[in-house]
Amino acid sequence: MNKPLEGMLVVSLEQAVAAPIASCRLADAGARVIKIERPGGDFARGYDSAVFGEASYFVWANRGKESIVMDLKTAEDQALLHKILARADVWIQNLAPGATDRLGFGSADLRLANPNLVTCDISGYGEGEYKEMKAYDLLVQCESGLVSISGSPEAYGRIGVSICDIGTGMNAYSGILEALFLRERTGKATGVQVSLFGTAADWMTVPLMQSDYGKKAPKRVGLNHPTISPYGGYQSKDGETVVISIQNNREWARLCSEVVEKPEMTNDPRFATNNARVENRAEVNAAISEAFGRYDKSRLVEKLREAKIAFGLVNSVVDLSTHPALRRWPMQVGSDTAQMVAPPVITEFDSGEFRPVPDLGQHTDQIRSEFD
Repeated sequence: MNKPLEGMLVVSLEQAVAAPIASCRLADAGARVIKIERPGGDFARGYDSAVFGEASYFVWANRGKESIVMDLKTAEDQALLHKILARADVWIQNLAPGATDRLGFGSADLRLANPNLVTCDISGYGEGEYKEMKAYDLLVQCESGLVSISGSPEAYGRIGVSICDIGTGMNAYSGILEALFLRERTGKATGVQVSLFGTAADWMTVPLMQSDYGKKAPKRVGLNHPTISPYGGYQSKDGETVVISIQNNREWARLCSEVVEKPEMTNDPRFATNNARVENRAEVNAAISEAFGRYDKSRLVEKLREAKIAFGLVNSVVDLSTHPALRRWPMQVGSDTAQMVAPPVITEFDSGEFRPVPDLGQHTDQIRSEFD
């Protein structure tokens, strides 16, 4: 079955994570993606060498693309890029603010010259006084308040992956698809703008509303949920952490009677509602910790299953590698094959494998010959 974006040409002047994630998803959907790299290459190629000598982030975010090395400060390469864009459907860039305008490739001007071109500009903070601020992932986690509600009561915690970069790439992907659909319906190509800060701020809506209108911002509670109790991690007799989630009073009653073995807690006014349990979290946690500490992990898991209590184990990355729910697709990396995580969306046009990651400038001669 044909993929939905087959026949479309995407040109991406990209680096790092956010823009490559967006163009990668377009490539997965069948688009031809030409990745423009500076003579030294996308610096994400050097993040690590974990995957057969290649960087893990780069391998993940750049599959199925063509790589051309261009020096856009030269008139020759500027002319070539304009020729490529004359045939393109999508233009993506995440250079420093104003850089593409100075090079003569500002999105507004490109759309005037190419009425069929959907453009996507990815930045750190959008427009305004923070426009020139450096916007690396952890910095945006901090600036957006995300770090302030992550971690334990004793210390801030960084989200363990580059979540603002990744989320921004996915927002760019969805925005581009919407713009392509609008072009299909109206014949008009439009521009999309996405920022790391805007992505993180959107995710912070609930804590922000709680602070603005409830006058009470969430506190850092480690493996607990700030507004639901019990919802967190507790240790088994053999020192393993098991996380449970109670979403309603029926589940609370089953937990009390069948696992904690204190049915009298069910209707105790201190614990009878979620709000009461949150107010008396210390007592709730103490009772659950005492009960969980009587069983090793395997027996505790059995009891939770029997009581139909939602639970999860705190797995390591090594545990994830062999998790029964993990789906993988193969992908060629150089002369080797990496078993990558399969796409989260399952479709009828799945190929069951990823196209390879390009070497730096692998397609330079081919693309120059095609568009010159």
